[in-house]
Amino acid sequence: MDLGIAGRRALLAASSSGLGLACAGALAREGCRVWINGRDQDRLELARALIEHQTGKRVETVAADINSEAGREALLAACPEPDILVNNNAGPPPGKVEDWDHAAWLAALEANMLAPVLLIRGVLPGMRARRFGRIVNITSAMVKSPRPAMALSSAARTGLTAFAKAMSLEAAADNVTLNNLLPERIDTPRQAFMAERMMKSQRIDREEARRRITATIAAKRFGTPAEFADACAFLCSAQAGFISGQNLQLDGGSYPGLV
Repeated sequence: MDLGIAGRRALLAASSSGLGLACAGALAREGCRVWINGRDQDRLELARALIEHQTGKRVETVAADINSEAGREALLAACPEPDILVNNNAGPPPGKVEDWDHAAWLAALEANMLAPVLLIRGVLPGMRARRFGRIVNITSAMVKSPRPAMALSSAARTGLTAFAKAMSLEAAADNVTLNNLLPERIDTPRQAFMAERMMKSQRIDREEARRRITATIAAKRFGTPAEFADACAFLCSAQAGFISGQNLQLDGGSYPGLV
């Protein structure tokens, strides 16, 4: 299927590795002009080389910390009129409520709610004026299935979800969509971190940790970054113009709820 986005400008936050990198590669493959972002220039260069090798498309890099105002300004200056914005950022570590002091809450809200909200604020008026825009927020399955250890992440990302839904109600009339992708158990460095955490707490090896994790997934396997990225690319497509304000779970069918 031709997604109808060849030549579109795609700006991807926190995209030098993991799900952000996979989404950047999928959009480059579809012919988008892609800008990737991260804080480490060396890692960005490796990511650029990988995407260019896989797709034959030129990729631009923006070294910036999107948790800072200066970083967000640098990102938007590098690609001032994006047609596509993919919001992504590292989530806070798991923990307990007694671990999360005022500073921890502020950091989580800054990274997983305010940074993407302010990037949306920076691009949404222009998208609406040009009558095309696709905004995809990479959040977490924990938005719909909160767990005690992940409550810091869930709370911050739920705020972003509410904001995106509110904006989607007006933006749809101008062919601008806002949707959220909710990953769970995608085989990325984040899952390696979670496996290592299980290894330490339960005193097991890596193979057993991964076995126990996949046993909790309905599909009985990890999802792949490529599967996730293809879903992102479709939400950015011309064909997805009638899909907005939605939360798409990519969890191998594990969510037990009806809606």
